[in-house]
Amino acid sequence: MTGAQARRMADNLDRISPRNFKALAALITAKVGIKLPASKQTMLEGRLRRRIMVTGHASIDDYCADLLSGAAGAEELGNLINAVTTNKTDFFREPAHFDYLASTILPGFRDDGRTRIRCWSAAASTGAEAYTLAMVCDDFYQRHRAPDYEIIATDIDTNVLATGIRAIYPTEQVAPVPPELRRRYVLEPKQAGRGEVRICGTLRRKVGFGQLNLMDRNYPLGAPLDIILCRNVLIYFERDIQRAVIGRMFDRLRPGGFLILGHSESLGDFDGALEQVASNVFMKKA
Repeated sequence: MTGAQARRMADNLDRISPRNFKALAALITAKVGIKLPASKQTMLEGRLRRRIMVTGHASIDDYCADLLSGAAGAEELGNLINAVTTNKTDFFREPAHFDYLASTILPGFRDDGRTRIRCWSAAASTGAEAYTLAMVCDDFYQRHRAPDYEIIATDIDTNVLATGIRAIYPTEQVAPVPPELRRRYVLEPKQAGRGEVRICGTLRRKVGFGQLNLMDRNYPLGAPLDIILCRNVLIYFERDIQRAVIGRMFDRLRPGGFLILGHSESLGDFDGALEQVASNVFMKKA
């Protein structure tokens, strides 16, 4: 990239044309379901400027021309999708859900004689939610010897999946983990002051990471699932896409299984098929 191009970007003079914004927003919605209203134009331009610093395109609109024509290739489309996805996540985010899991859902499975359950953390981002779920499930299993568990963690963004597989996080990110669970499941570095921790091997072996696009018609996740966490994801989708995603998740749940949404999300007209049992916790009716 030339110095003139770099200065142009630094001055925020490189803007996306209305036509390209509309076309790119439609492409992103079609590929991954994320809606990009006009209010997101500045955000998108910032992400695009970072991409063309890597690709060497002369401008945002030149980049869009190659992307929309297919000349940029599938890999660059994947890079753009990685750039525009929102990856906000924390350990024990919306903790009431994990309290309900430990106090009600897991004891219910144990009392029903379940020896093993399958869980899915959808749109898992860097894995904090999946490992939080693993901590709660493993703690219950260690105390009651049932049910054992496995967790599938998926996301469309390959970069965040790599972080989840490594399971290395800034020390401050695990601050919400209760002290007892942190002592058991979080490994402190041997070098003092390194500023990073790692999730222990016991949990890493229980959580499998893989790429999955919620826009896909089928979710190839194996046997029926007992728990699905899909929190703070649907808010980025149009209503018809939300309904389709919930329907596909419903199909993956076994009767008596639980779907957990974010506190700002709703089921809409799926209320008849799923019974609300707690705040944004829904059980599939038998």
